[in-house]
Amino acid sequence: MTPHPVRLLLPLLFVLLVRAVDSVTNRWDLLALRDLKSSVDPASIPRGSCLASWDFDHDPCDSRSTDCFTCGIRCDSTIAAPSRVTEISLDSAGYTGSLNSVNWTAISSLESLDLSYNSFAGPIPDSISSLSNLRHLHLSKNSFSGPIPASLGSLGSLQELRLDNNQLTGTVPPSFRKLSTLCRFQLEQNNLSGDFPDLSLLENLQFLDASGNQFNGTIPSSLPPNLLVLSLRDNHLTGTIPVAIGDLQYLQVLDLSNNEISGAVPPFLLGHPSLEQLNLSLNNFTALAEAESKGGAESRLVAVDLSGNRIGGPLPTSMAAMPRLVSVTLENNRFTGAIPAEYAERVAGGSLGRLLLGGNYLHGPIPGEMMGLRPGSVNLSLVDNCLNKCPDYLFFCRGRHQKSPVDCETFGS
Repeated sequence: MTPHPVRLLLPLLFVLLVRAVDSVTNRWDLLALRDLKSSVDPASIPRGSCLASWDFDHDPCDSRSTDCFTCGIRCDSTIAAPSRVTEISLDSAGYTGSLNSVNWTAISSLESLDLSYNSFAGPIPDSISSLSNLRHLHLSKNSFSGPIPASLGSLGSLQELRLDNNQLTGTVPPSFRKLSTLCRFQLEQNNLSGDFPDLSLLENLQFLDASGNQFNGTIPSSLPPNLLVLSLRDNHLTGTIPVAIGDLQYLQVLDLSNNEISGAVPPFLLGHPSLEQLNLSLNNFTALAEAESKGGAESRLVAVDLSGNRIGGPLPTSMAAMPRLVSVTLENNRFTGAIPAEYAERVAGGSLGRLLLGGNYLHGPIPGEMMGLRPGSVNLSLVDNCLNKCPDYLFFCRGRHQKSPVDCETFGS
């Protein structure tokens, strides 16, 4: 006798009902996880990857499911019953696809979303702004394109925002001034343009990297007061360095290289109370006044790079007096005069391991302390200057000859 169809369905319905009642994971979170996996091209999900382990025949937040959901999510059972997904962190497996079909609104307890080092494309979903508990948003090194959603400025709990190494265009939304809890902001290596925004209200911001974009205009006259790292290299910034940078009392790293900044290198940078690394190379600076410099014994600078500018005058002896300085790059400028004995003594004593002075107009004899240096003992270059003698048997004279007497005399006249 053939069983009645209804009788065949009853056991299946019973199983589904039991699963729904006994499910550890919040059903809306479960739907969002399904959306996320279905939005990824199956051909880009390799064996052994996080997404390959996502088997929805098992409960994602059930700790007894030891063979599934082995990576990629974290659940918190203390929030409510059933458990809520609080973290999604995918591995860098090269996943491709678009995230616009994911119902991000459903997974409302999410605190951390990390999809970095993959190949997700298309725009950043505007619906991510509904994740009011989000503290970490990492979308680095993908292929996201289009503008940055202004709605992300409403994420009032956000502490880290990493959008670097994508194909984002447009400007930084003014709404980002409201991200008062933001500590780390990475925008480097995109195609963002326009004036760099005023983020001075972000009092918790410590790390800001917007290098490798198309920003123009000047550096804002107001900056986040607690910055430790500020990198704006490889843009099209113009004007001079604002006094506001000198007011950043905790700043440790400043990189403004490869822009179009001009004027004098401000004296407050060499005498900054906390600055350790300073890179102003490949700009249009023309002066570094020794009389105004506040460097010397109180400086915390470890590395200074002023190469590729048009800075003239003598080498600043105050820089040689900086006790922590181990790397000085001043090549391809217009420095003149003799090499100060203070530099030679630091190099010979081993405390200055890198001194690049090539491509200037330095003249006179090579200091005696440098003559006995052996190859490999120090990174030293004196090529392409106007020194009396710089023979090839000295390792720091190899690679380029000294300038011709005519060039040296013409420059000095």
